Amino acid sequence: MRGTRGTVARITVWSGLVVSAVFAYLALKDARLDEVWSSLEASRYEWTVPALAVMTCAFFIRALRWQVLFAPPRRPPFRIVASALYVGYLFNNILPARAGDVASIVALNRRARTPVAEATGTLVVERAFDLLSLLLLLFVSLPWLPDLSWVRAAGLLAGGLFLAVGLLIVVLAVFGERPFAYVGRRLERVRFFADLGIGEAPASLFRGLHGLRRPWTGLLCFLLTTLSWLVLAVGFWLVTIAFDLGLSYGAGLLVVIAVGLGMVLPSSPAALGVFEAATVLALAAYGIPDSEAVSFALVLHALNALPFLVLALVLLRPYRGLVSLTRQGDAASTPARESSRT
Repeated sequence: MRGTRGTVARITVWSGLVVSAVFAYLALKDARLDEVWSSLEASRYEWTVPALAVMTCAFFIRALRWQVLFAPPRRPPFRIVASALYVGYLFNNILPARAGDVASIVALNRRARTPVAEATGTLVVERAFDLLSLLLLLFVSLPWLPDLSWVRAAGLLAGGLFLAVGLLIVVLAVFGERPFAYVGRRLERVRFFADLGIGEAPASLFRGLHGLRRPWTGLLCFLLTTLSWLVLAVGFWLVTIAFDLGLSYGAGLLVVIAVGLGMVLPSSPAALGVFEAATVLALAAYGIPDSEAVSFALVLHALNALPFLVLALVLLRPYRGLVSLTRQGDAASTPARESSRT
């Protein structure tokens, strides 16, 4: 069983590294390093201060969004939710294949005793709303954006995701918890899942989908998700001012949309390569040369990653040992057994 998990983990990690390498090549292939360096030297970095402040606001909006997704009687304190979300962002910057998603769930389980399955359910809702919100913003803002070659692909993704979320909402409304209980009973007969001690996991997962079962909660979550993207776009736009790109707020929003959609792919730590390629693609629509776009992407990426690394020594004290748990794959099993007793 451990061998199987290890094989899957290695495949995931290596596929992420390959994806990052391919996208890094696409981002850099037409850029000239001397021009990238010149652009970095000529930038006005004082604009990164308000940009970072705005990005911090977007982070706390997303923390509030996560807290809202829990049913009121089981809602963790905002401070703990924000701390667990920070852990997730940090781990996404130091471990491959979006291991931060697992780390944030484990962190919340440790601090608030929130069952892993329940937190996982809220994460599923978050990711679905993230994509739906980004795609909605893309199509609503199209009249103010330049021509994009990937709109058709985005439309197909939006249609498929809308149908999947709609089907899940219907299943939850018609059948309630019964499908989860049925699947849970069947899985308990398989040794792999029995060893995980899934126990009450199906019921916890059902509770975690509160945002899809309660329309007003779902609406509030979706609005907070959209607001977080719009605020983040302000921060991205302020960085374009630092590079004198002469672009409007719409450019910041398009970069947010491109990067956000790119995060769906597995990649190396901090989504290296994917982040830069998505940014270069978005700015190419405005006629920004690749060299300038790459320099902009590097600074923007640093603003999204370095603050979490700088604060790690102070904020990670309550989560000692979390790195080894996440890297070894125990994050999926040990907290699951704990959650069944919660």
